Amino acid sequence: MLKNLNKRMSVAPMMDWTDRHCRYLHRLLSRHTLLYTEMVTAAAIVHGDPARLLRFDPAEHPLALQLGGADPGQLAQATRIAGGFGFDEFNLNIGCPSDRVQSGMFGAVLMKSPALVSDCVHAMIDNAGQTEVTVKCRIGVDDQEPRDILPGFIEMLETAGVRRVIIHARKAWLEGLSPKENRQVPPLDHALVYAIKQDFPELEIIINGGISSLAQAKQMLSCGVDGVMIGRAAYHDPFNTLARADIEIFGKPGQKTAHEVVNAMLPYINAHLAAGGRLNQVTRHMMGLFNGRPGARQWRRILSEEAHRPGASAAVVTKALGAVDGSKSQGATTNL
Repeated sequence: MLKNLNKRMSVAPMMDWTDRHCRYLHRLLSRHTLLYTEMVTAAAIVHGDPARLLRFDPAEHPLALQLGGADPGQLAQATRIAGGFGFDEFNLNIGCPSDRVQSGMFGAVLMKSPALVSDCVHAMIDNAGQTEVTVKCRIGVDDQEPRDILPGFIEMLETAGVRRVIIHARKAWLEGLSPKENRQVPPLDHALVYAIKQDFPELEIIINGGISSLAQAKQMLSCGVDGVMIGRAAYHDPFNTLARADIEIFGKPGQKTAHEVVNAMLPYINAHLAAGGRLNQVTRHMMGLFNGRPGARQWRRILSEEAHRPGASAAVVTKALGAVDGSKSQGATTNL
C-alpha cells in the first residue's frame, strides 16, 4: 500500500463505470493517478458481502474507497470492516444527487445537515486507523447560495479532522434535475473553488467538474488547487486523458502505447474469463482507447458486436486490435 499519495490528479468515482475492471485498465495507463471505487453504501458493507463488494487487484493501488451513508454508527462499522482490505483512502460521498441516494438521505442532500456530516466524519476517522478520510462535496444544493454556505461547510470539515476535500464545482438540484442534468445544467464555478483554497491554505483542495483534458487539468493546477479530479473524460477517452498523466502531471517517466495497454490487458482478461466472468464486463471499459486515431471505429465495432456473445474470448480483443493495425492509415498508428 502506498502511504504518500500524490493527489495532483485522480479519476472520479462513477457509478456503473469505475468498477475493478475499469480501474485495472486506468492503472495500466497511469501508474500515479489516484483511483476511486464506485460508491459503496455503508449498509451494503455491514449487512452484505464485504469480500465481494470490496475486492480489488493489488495493482490498482493507490486506490480510494468511496462510502455512502448518513448513519455515523454504520459508517464507523463499514470503515472498520473496509480497513482490512488495504485501501489507501476512505472518502465520504456528499455530492451524489441521484434519487436512490436521496431516498437514503445521504449524498448531496447531506450538505443541508452539516452537524450530521461532522458526526459521520468523526465516526469514520475514529475507525480508519492510519488511513486518510476525505470528503467529496458539491458547492451547494437547491436554493443554497454557494458563496454563502460553502466556506462554513468547509470550515466544519476542517474542524472535524478532514485534511483533503474534493469539491465538485457545481450546485446540485435535488428536485427537478436528473443525475445526468446535474452534471451539465448547473453552471460551473471554478473560481469559487480557487477562492476556497485561498481561504483554507492548510487544507488540500481538489477541484472536480467539467475537466475535459489533460491540458485543462494542468491549467487548473496552476491556479493554486492541490489536485484535479477528472470524471467522464477519463472514462470515454482514457488514453488521451491518462496516458501522459505520469509525465505531464506527476513528472514521472513511463508512458505505454495504446497497443501495449491492450496487450497488457490480455492476461487479466483471460484470468477473468477463467473465473467465470464475461468478456464484455471488461471490454466495455476499453471502447474509447483509440479515440481520435485511425482504426478506432473498427475497434469499437468489433468489441461491441462480438464481446457480449456467449463464449467470447480474448481472441475478440486481439481481432479488434488487428483491425486497428490493418486500418488504411496503419503507418500513423504505429506509435500509439
